[in-house]
Amino acid sequence: MTAPDDIQVDIIVPNQTRYLSLIGNIGEAIAKELDRYQGDRETLAYHLNLVLTEAMTNAIRHAHHQDASKTVRVRIHIDQDELCIEVYDQGQGFDLEDQSLPAPDTPVEHGRGLFLIRTLMDEVEYHRGEHANVLIMRKKLS
Repeated sequence: MTAPDDIQVDIIVPNQTRYLSLIGNIGEAIAKELDRYQGDRETLAYHLNLVLTEAMTNAIRHAHHQDASKTVRVRIHIDQDELCIEVYDQGQGFDLEDQSLPAPDTPVEHGRGLFLIRTLMDEVEYHRGEHANVLIMRKKLS
């Protein structure tokens, strides 16, 4: 059950990279207005933009292989203590624990998204489902 001051946002966008900045900007705008966050809201806004953009990019490019007939769903739920972002895809799924960290001294163009997400969020989970997979990212607000 949600409290009257909880925030919930549910967005479904076409599986196209042109919507990355839109989703990132929504996360950023939410963070900037989030009075209950005890830390630096500007930094939180930047971090949410980054993790949303990375998670969406992974869904579009890797899960859906840029298949324009698919969609990506993003749910953001904020209660008194926690911000939770869920990114849903209909791809083949992956094992989050099998994703290796990139070597810090080796420059690569790709492969740092999950590392950044894990670094910036307090908890990260990935679940495969029958009809959709979900990447869940949590950030404590206090």
